[in-house]
Amino acid sequence: MSKSTSLIAAFICVFIWGTTFIAQDTGMEFIGPYVFNGVRFFVGFLALIPLFLIFERKKVKSEILKDKKFFIINSMLIGLFLFGGTVFQQVALLYTDVANAAFFTIFYVPMVPIIVFYLFKSKIHWSVWPSVIFCVMGGYLLTDFYNATVRLGDTLVIIGALFWSLHIIFVARVIKIFDIPIFIGMIQTFTVSIFSILLAIIFEEFVLINILAQKLQILYAGILSGSIAFVLQFYAQKNIAPAPAAIIFSLEGVIATLAAWIILSQYLNVNNVLGCIFIIIGVIFSQIMPEIKKN
Repeated sequence: MSKSTSLIAAFICVFIWGTTFIAQDTGMEFIGPYVFNGVRFFVGFLALIPLFLIFERKKVKSEILKDKKFFIINSMLIGLFLFGGTVFQQVALLYTDVANAAFFTIFYVPMVPIIVFYLFKSKIHWSVWPSVIFCVMGGYLLTDFYNATVRLGDTLVIIGALFWSLHIIFVARVIKIFDIPIFIGMIQTFTVSIFSILLAIIFEEFVLINILAQKLQILYAGILSGSIAFVLQFYAQKNIAPAPAAIIFSLEGVIATLAAWIILSQYLNVNNVLGCIFIIIGVIFSQIMPEIKKN
């Protein structure tokens, strides 16, 4: 797979993630966050089964045997990190507003290069750091955070951002060795679903009629975001290092803002537009500067 193909996969991925915010926002009118998360990712798991049977069934055993222990441990960690990111983000919304949650979630962008540099001793291209600054500034303007009040729930969002950053980092570790992105996607969606359902059993109620009332949002968030987008993330990270990948994924906020403006008719002010521009500059800068040095 070429670098350009990985970039295309990344951009399709963030487009789906960004538009999924609408489904997530409207999909919990009658059900709780754990039920929504559990059913959503179980639908995503089911959607990946036929793709796995068609494209990866014959090679999954040989791929895992490359390093069976490494695969089992790290693929499970990917699922747990994704579970942590989604759950902390959803629960935090009970204690903070959307602007705060959106802004603090983008903290995974600086977290990824910091963790990669200090924990894994990997080299970080100098262009990553100014790109991170552009993205954080863009997130600040995009979410109207300057008008927000810091709340206890913001701590939960930051913890969630840490899980998101670990997810990106460990996806890179696994996908560089094992060429079975659909099967890995099945493992992580099933993991998120099971743990979310366990929390739902403890803290919420499963009411079938309420779940069916949100079927369109669940199907969109489950099939497109929960399965297809996360598999596209794996394809993207085959040729994109974790730090630049995190910067590209920050476009999710731009897409979410534009989707809310177009579909939900939400107001878009000058600062929101500037925020989008700052993030786009950060993404372009992170991709162009390393190539200029090569040439």
